[in-house]
Amino acid sequence: MEPVPRGEDGATPDRPDRPALQTTVALAEEGASIARARHLAVDFLTRARAEHGLRVSQRALDLTQLVVSELVTNARKYAPGPVLMDLRITGDTVEVVVWDSEPVLPVPRAADAERVGQHGLEIVMAVVQSLVVEREPVGKRVTARIALVDDQVGSIAEPGPV
Repeated sequence: MEPVPRGEDGATPDRPDRPALQTTVALAEEGASIARARHLAVDFLTRARAEHGLRVSQRALDLTQLVVSELVTNARKYAPGPVLMDLRITGDTVEVVVWDSEPVLPVPRAADAERVGQHGLEIVMAVVQSLVVEREPVGKRVTARIALVDDQVGSIAEPGPV
């Protein structure tokens, strides 16, 4: 995973006043890795609020957990081998990046209320600002961007219950 580009002062280029925040984790092949990924995402955003004073809405926390759950579940279900998750704050968004070893790119399916399962990608696409899927030399990388604050409604500047 590529690190977030930083200036000499450690700030992200799009927000020179804001330090780049990023964490990367390798997720084990066990079923608990999905729950662990969700907890890591909440901890990451909670630390961003508490330690860096970033505004993070409850909606952003909830959507980030949902997106992490869907992307990591898909990686675990369809890709053999390791899965990496990268979380980073860039500008006013949190990026959830999931890399896996399966080179086949996911394709969104048409909505079908009768279909059981396989709705993860359409759910993710409905709640994120953007979704980018890229083939890598080995596997693929899926990047979802979620707004940290949604029109200032429900925004929290102080740490609170999660």
